[in-house]
Amino acid sequence: MPDPGSTAATVGVSGRGLRRTPCVGVCSTTYGDLVCRGCKRYAHEIVGWNGYDDDQRHRVWTRLNALLTDSVRAHLDVVDEGKLRAVATRLKLHNAAELPAEVLAFRTLRTRSVPLEALGLHPRHGGHSAVDAARTIDAEFYVRSRAHYEASFKTLT
Repeated sequence: MPDPGSTAATVGVSGRGLRRTPCVGVCSTTYGDLVCRGCKRYAHEIVGWNGYDDDQRHRVWTRLNALLTDSVRAHLDVVDEGKLRAVATRLKLHNAAELPAEVLAFRTLRTRSVPLEALGLHPRHGGHSAVDAARTIDAEFYVRSRAHYEASFKTLT
């Protein structure tokens, strides 16, 4: 994972222009998950989000974007960032100009099923459809988020 303080990890997470919350409306913490399968925040972050100050929210956004960036890089290469940003702009994705290319790629794939080539993306592991790539990246993002949670908060018994 990139250093959370690095430019690559924090571009687009400055607190300006961000969605108010990372929530995507699919919260699995209500069913007992410690890491949400939708937004990948930890249960205690979801509960406390409205009470978080800007610095706390910034730290969560930074971690999520860094984990997502690494998840995308494990499965896709951004070969033409201009194509990706043009499609994202046409789709009116929030904050498209400021997001790291990998984060934008994932958000675009989740918004609309556009062929990878049309987005300037190339699969690292053989041919994937846009839908398959989005599912694979989402699963990777969840695994990485759980691993980060377990490394940061779980205690050995």
